[in-house]
Amino acid sequence: MTIRRPVLLPLAPIYGAALAAKKTMFRRGWLKQNRLPSPVISIGSISAGGAGKTPMVLLLADILRRRGYAVRILTRGYKRTSELIERVEPYDDPGFHGDEPVLMAQRSGVAVFAGADRYRAGLLAELDEDHGKIAVNLLDDGFQHRQLARDVDIVLLTQEDVEDHLLPAGNLREPLSAVREADIIVLREEEVFALQPVIRRLTGEGSSPTVWIIQRRLSLGEAGEVSLPALPLAFCGIARPESFTSMLQAEGCMPVDTVSFPDHHAYDDRDIARLLEQARHRGANGFITTEKDAVKLTPVMRDHLATVGPLIVTRLQVELLDEKEALQQLLSMVDKLDRRKR
Repeated sequence: MTIRRPVLLPLAPIYGAALAAKKTMFRRGWLKQNRLPSPVISIGSISAGGAGKTPMVLLLADILRRRGYAVRILTRGYKRTSELIERVEPYDDPGFHGDEPVLMAQRSGVAVFAGADRYRAGLLAELDEDHGKIAVNLLDDGFQHRQLARDVDIVLLTQEDVEDHLLPAGNLREPLSAVREADIIVLREEEVFALQPVIRRLTGEGSSPTVWIIQRRLSLGEAGEVSLPALPLAFCGIARPESFTSMLQAEGCMPVDTVSFPDHHAYDDRDIARLLEQARHRGANGFITTEKDAVKLTPVMRDHLATVGPLIVTRLQVELLDEKEALQQLLSMVDKLDRRKR
């Protein structure tokens, strides 16, 4: 089991006890849960980041939208400076509204509502015109957000989660046993063999949890863009930068180096100067980064990077291995919930 911060290990049981007490208070009704009129489908994980929740939200938003649902995404927008409950547009400032809300607004084609209070964000979403369609709320990173009642809990589980430790010593926001509370467990294709025994142990041999399997692929820019530099310098501000590097290598891209920033990092001129210096030091002839990072780069920052070479923006593509069956399961849940609430 990974202990990222060993000096903080004595605090992990205290964190775990506080978490268990909070769960008990919600379960017994001592803390209130608010319920929205439309179904709420939560996409979350037990870790503090890096499980791939945003690509999963975008995948489900696209699937449900194409099948005629009025889809709204509810998100906190981690590290956003705005304290408002608001709808986020594709052209909004990611520094003010948050990088992930703006990215989801650009990519999803559906309405995105951001705010620390996801219930109030949901109430604002309920005012959105649905044109007679069945409305569905996708709650981004909602597994720990118990103030808003969820109708379906989808939880992504990774091998790294299994090997991790509770906060603050590790990056787990909940113990591994919390996975049994999920309605649907999502596994990466390459980790299914290793994680299936873990799920059986957690949920019990006699149970049959609903498991979805996803395939992940890193797209190296859009068709028609400039060619991939032969010697790119990679950079990112995500929870698991090593995963970005390994996925680049799997696609045949071998960066001369990878510069890592903290998760949700807000780039400034000093960061660009650092990237330029490192690129010239390593002989790089371009840059490669994630779309989550690229959305925070201003036109001036991009122009400065272009003095070394082109900037390639990657996109993490996620697909359900058996989309037809997964959709039947999810849509059955959603339809039942909608009939129940009428």
